[in-house]
Amino acid sequence: MTVIYLDNNATTKVDPVVIEAMLPYLSKYYGNPSSMHAFGGQVGQAIKDARSQVAQLLGAEESEIIFTSCGTEGNNTAIRAALAAQPDRRHIITTQVEHACVLNVCKQLEKQGYTVTYLSVNNQGQLDLMELEAAITGNTALVTTMYANNETGVIFPVEQVGAIAKEYGATFHVDAVQVAGKLPLNMKTSTIDLLTISGHKLHAPKGVGALYVRRGFRFRPLLLGGHQERGRRAGTENVPGIIGLGKAAELANFELKYMQRETRLRDRLEHGLLSTIPDCEVNGHPTQRLPNTTNIGFKYIEGEAILFSLNQYGICASSGSACTSGSLEPSHVLRSMGLPYTILHGSIRFSLSRLTTDAEIDRTLEVMPGIVSRLRALSPFNSEAADWLQDRAAAVVGTR
Repeated sequence: MTVIYLDNNATTKVDPVVIEAMLPYLSKYYGNPSSMHAFGGQVGQAIKDARSQVAQLLGAEESEIIFTSCGTEGNNTAIRAALAAQPDRRHIITTQVEHACVLNVCKQLEKQGYTVTYLSVNNQGQLDLMELEAAITGNTALVTTMYANNETGVIFPVEQVGAIAKEYGATFHVDAVQVAGKLPLNMKTSTIDLLTISGHKLHAPKGVGALYVRRGFRFRPLLLGGHQERGRRAGTENVPGIIGLGKAAELANFELKYMQRETRLRDRLEHGLLSTIPDCEVNGHPTQRLPNTTNIGFKYIEGEAILFSLNQYGICASSGSACTSGSLEPSHVLRSMGLPYTILHGSIRFSLSRLTTDAEIDRTLEVMPGIVSRLRALSPFNSEAADWLQDRAAAVVGTR
């Protein structure tokens, strides 16, 4: 069965060009880049070249790039470095819709005496800057937000957020894992102090990422040990992964000019589903979102059942609900948006890449109406039960 992969916000296929660039560093060039001899030195030069490629994608200087293992490490490192830079400040601002690697760190920090403000979003997933302005104080050490949401694709006004943070002397960290390679970035003109990316979201391998640290920022490393990454991230470098990330960054920088193709395919998929399937709607802002992402809520059915049915056709997507992890708890992102209960459990995220084809969109549009129709015929819920379901959702929220 041919796989139709529409789950690119979860991970992407490693580009064959990236694999080709990595292979010599898995076999021929295996020296340690920290070694004094020429055999290791050539590997060190390859890492320097990869650093330059990543810096160009981010509009940054080479010296501002630290290689990491993933987005989670980058976010953890950035948050703790920001707090270490201003230890007298004990307040953090983030949002209710962040990735777990930010939210769970903030929850742990609350137990250590920090105060954390979790900014809300509206029913289209957007921030209210007035809420940020009301929350920030001279005690705020860090404002940490994502650039764009991984579930809905909604883009946050990060430069405006950063400008507010700067007024109060707070560090501004951005999780740009979903944005790198999809939107242009220019750290030279940005208000961002710290920015995280992850390789496997832009056709590089898993297990490698990067953290941008603005020049002059008082950075304290999370991992201590050797002198790697100029003493800012200890541990022998993942050379093949770094080479892969560099090549992927180079390709992504080139492909940015063709992102309208992904937007066209995304919009064709979205319009096709909305026009052929009743009682469904887009979750999130209609325009202020990533060009590759659509999150659609199909009323009165479970997202888990939709995913299972799609899987029978070899189509890979993602649920807006946590059902795929064995929980019936709806997505914290969609719940924070205040969406009706009838939408929460039946939401599906389709996320495309530059490898997505028109034929794959055609096939998805061909099978989805039948899947939804069959599931609704089996569902005990319908529009008449919507009021009861919404009352139940309100009761659940009220017990939190």
